[in-house]
Amino acid sequence: MDSPVPQMPFRRHVWRTLVLGLPLVGSLLAQILIGLTDTLMLGRYSVEALAAGALATTVFHAVFILAAGFAIAAMGAAADAVGRGDERTVRRTARMGLWLSLGAGLAAMPVLWLSEPILLAAGQVPRTAADTADYMRIAMFALVPALLTATLRSHLSALERTRVVLWATIAAVVLNFGLNWLLIFGNAGAPELGIRGAAWASVMSHSATAIVLALYAARGPGMARWELFRNLWRMDREILVRLFHLGWPVGLTLVSESAMFTGTALMMGAIGSGPLAAHGIVMQVAAATFMVHLGVSQAATVRVGRFAGEENTIELQRAAWAALALSGVAVMLSILAYLGAGRWIVAAFLDMNDADAPAILSLGVALMGVAALFQLVDAAQVMALGFLRGVQDTHWPMVLAAISYWGVGIPACLLLGFTFGMGPVGIWLGLVIGLTVASALLMARFYRLASVVDNRG
Repeated sequence: MDSPVPQMPFRRHVWRTLVLGLPLVGSLLAQILIGLTDTLMLGRYSVEALAAGALATTVFHAVFILAAGFAIAAMGAAADAVGRGDERTVRRTARMGLWLSLGAGLAAMPVLWLSEPILLAAGQVPRTAADTADYMRIAMFALVPALLTATLRSHLSALERTRVVLWATIAAVVLNFGLNWLLIFGNAGAPELGIRGAAWASVMSHSATAIVLALYAARGPGMARWELFRNLWRMDREILVRLFHLGWPVGLTLVSESAMFTGTALMMGAIGSGPLAAHGIVMQVAAATFMVHLGVSQAATVRVGRFAGEENTIELQRAAWAALALSGVAVMLSILAYLGAGRWIVAAFLDMNDADAPAILSLGVALMGVAALFQLVDAAQVMALGFLRGVQDTHWPMVLAAISYWGVGIPACLLLGFTFGMGPVGIWLGLVIGLTVASALLMARFYRLASVVDNRG
């Protein structure tokens, strides 16, 4: 790949990444707020509902991201096509991304339907497993809309149309909050459905977001030229195969990490509902701050992908450094928040009149301290993955992630949490160890490839 003298100042790289990334960060934060509002409101309903909701959210997310690999891979592929000025490939990629996301969602729904026996076999308390299954058998109908939303989001992001994604997701949060208020507690004459009400609220919120983004992609300002839904039913075998080839490793990479988190939730559930509730709270908070890094990482995928399409290696590297700088600032701010306001944050999720609340609060504050360290390495590994997706390198990252998460992370969680008797804190330290290894391996791979990458090879 040729390496022309860079023409863009580094501060311009930072600014472009910020302009592209801020709406993505905002939309991801808004998206995670759907789960956060579920957790907050279920915590006000009962401790049992909170524990089941935390477990249900973790399991649903694991299934979702396994199926979302095709949608995520479409972002890097489309950004590369934009860099090459190939408009036809941009829309072909989005269309086949929708096909693959629909198929993956339908294939994954039975896993959610059968969640109760799976959770019981994993050692969960019968009441928690039953409540979680009640949620899943409804929430599974949110899976396809969520995946279609992810594909449309990738398409619009590659075209740098991220503001509409932000506003659509914020609207979904407001809708979800209102539906939770009605359906969890039975307010305003609505039926009191408890955890099932939270599931129905999620289904309706995800569906509404998919509809809004589809309408914008078809008829938004300047979008008609892409003719996204014209001949949508026609198979494009070349792009379908290529996107499948890129996407399934992304899905397995994501699920390797998510399954590590799901495994820790199962470990917490085996200890008891109190530790599981504390873990769920801290994990929801960590997921919210992680969205900042994920949004910047996705912006980096677009920026790196465009320079890869232009075959401009030097600017590709500078775009990556700019994204790392922004992520580093976010890491420092989140660490300060975790250490300085951890008790207040955890308490916000609890009804302190509940007899179990003080113990959950105490454990949650301890886990927040570990989560401060966790943020640093989690940010580094997601940034590296974003860079690698920009140059459409997905197979080796999958292998390196699996080694890190399952060969190192899960054994470390078991060893520290149970063998050494450190309990929930030890489990979280195991997560830190696994993510540290992942960040080192993935970042090393990107910087080895960055000077010689040819993403069409």
